Amino acid sequence: MTSQKIDDLRPMPEQITYANLLFFGAWTGIAVMVVTYILYAFSIVSPHIDIMVIVQNWGISVDELIKLTHAPRGWGWIKLLNKGDFLNFLGIAFLAVLTIFCYMLLIIGYGKRKDWTYCIISLLEVVVLVVAASGILGTGGH
Repeated sequence: MTSQKIDDLRPMPEQITYANLLFFGAWTGIAVMVVTYILYAFSIVSPHIDIMVIVQNWGISVDELIKLTHAPRGWGWIKLLNKGDFLNFLGIAFLAVLTIFCYMLLIIGYGKRKDWTYCIISLLEVVVLVVAASGILGTGGH
């Protein structure tokens, strides 16, 4: 194999940065989820919805439970970060945003290399993730 072909197989610096950011970011997100769960499970931070309310109403629909508990829809959970059951969402949201930042690194790298196909694919991935997270399509994916 020629050295040119070997060089083509090496990851670009942005891909290494992407992998490192994803690795450390994922572990950070997991740590946040563990800590916030402990805060919730040991009642260090009080919940918005008492666990017994959930247990007693296990069989009702989500819409009925939301009405009963006055739980927020969409991004309304951000207003309840002082409550243990909603504080848990921080780690999940962090992991979702992390993916977007990782793709942005790739967009920059592919753009510098003028690799427009992968640049556009990465850009479209960011657009899809942002639109899905925004809730503007009314899909309730968040």
